[in-house]
Amino acid sequence: QVQLVESGGGSVKAGESLKLSCVAFGGTYSSYRSYCMAWFRQAPGKEREGIANIWTADHTTYYADSVRGRFTISHDSATNTMYLQMDNLRPEDTATYYCAASGEAAGCTVVGGVVSDPVWFNVWGHGTQVTVS
Repeated sequence: QVQLVESGGGSVKAGESLKLSCVAFGGTYSSYRSYCMAWFRQAPGKEREGIANIWTADHTTYYADSVRGRFTISHDSATNTMYLQMDNLRPEDTATYYCAASGEAAGCTVVGGVVSDPVWFNVWGHGTQVTVS
């Protein structure tokens, strides 16, 4: 069973940057020709929101409007690590950030403006907290 472990969260001031990492251990995803990985976030009292995804075969990416132009998702297949570079952070970016993986291409679609429906993802990390003041 593949496991995902996030790191890189912390407390920063508005305008500063953070880089999150998500390492995939074990399981079957390494044997897939391609799969979808995504970052989600959930603020207190709010629903989990997909903010960026990447299709590992060709590195096609999609971003939510709330982060486009400030956040950059990337994936290193050699190390099975996904990253989220977050620049110009704002207080409204405060949330717990989760990485997730899906063997379904549907996980890397945008439907009705929603980036990555969580229903397509069957592997989740435990989350890392990002606080922006």
